Amino acid sequence: MVMAAVAMLLAMEVILIGFGGMNGLRMGYYITSCPFAESIVKNTVNKALQNDPTLAAALLRMHFHDCFIEGCDGSVLVDSTRDNTAEKDSPGNLSLRGFEVIDDAKEQLEEQCPGIVSCADVVAMAARDAIFWAGGPIYDIPTGRKDGRRSKIEDTINLPFPSFNTSQLITAFGLRGFTPTDMVALSGAHTLGVARCLFFKNRLSNQDPTLDPDFAKALSETCGAGDNAGQPFDDTPNSFDNGYFNSLSRENGVLFSDQVLYTTTATRAIVNGYAMNEARFFLDFQQAMVKMGRLDVKEGPKGEVRKNCRKIN
Repeated sequence: MVMAAVAMLLAMEVILIGFGGMNGLRMGYYITSCPFAESIVKNTVNKALQNDPTLAAALLRMHFHDCFIEGCDGSVLVDSTRDNTAEKDSPGNLSLRGFEVIDDAKEQLEEQCPGIVSCADVVAMAARDAIFWAGGPIYDIPTGRKDGRRSKIEDTINLPFPSFNTSQLITAFGLRGFTPTDMVALSGAHTLGVARCLFFKNRLSNQDPTLDPDFAKALSETCGAGDNAGQPFDDTPNSFDNGYFNSLSRENGVLFSDQVLYTTTATRAIVNGYAMNEARFFLDFQQAMVKMGRLDVKEGPKGEVRKNCRKIN
């Protein structure tokens, strides 16, 4: 029993060491410099979601789109200027929402502890808090990210496209250090929110064989309202659950890049596992989110703490 307890403590120590120090991130980064940082972000997010529950999906998507381009550095928040078209104005980012939530939290943080908490960390914390508010897992994330000084529209070419097949998805995520399991788990973020008709209407005109015929009719009805009409990814678009994976097993995936996760043998078992076991999905998802939050973190002179998340200092 004693040896088992010692082994467990050593394992916990290794995990904690792994969470701290990597890429300049650590748990409790603001504990002395801005002790109320996390509670300020959480309260701001909760207030916003009480008024508009659909923002949970928006805040989660914002974090993904931030990290997948130039790393988790708040570059997706920067507004375009006369001399520079920023990431925010890329076609793939035009439907991003929730920037006002980040602005609100940042303004409060600047009042409490000026120049301390980065916008990149606000985005990461907001996504985590939105997931929990919507019924998903609660987990800690290391903080200490710095804000990037670059935000260019051409960099958004690195975002995965809704037309990607499984091999392309595995490659795109693999280039950033994610396993196929990580990729499928992160795709489960589509348990929240809607997809615009613009991104799936080609499946209707081409009679996609992976699409359930009755569901195809439902998608056609949605698209009758135009390209910007939204179709929920599953039956509970404001709840973080495993409904997305159950939809895939019924051939009710909205995007092509969703449904291929089930039709491809390389990932079908993972989808089925999550459809049958929500706890397993939650565990893998939170681990993949922590992993994503470490992508290309800026340190020292490579980054800054913006005063205004929309402008580089």
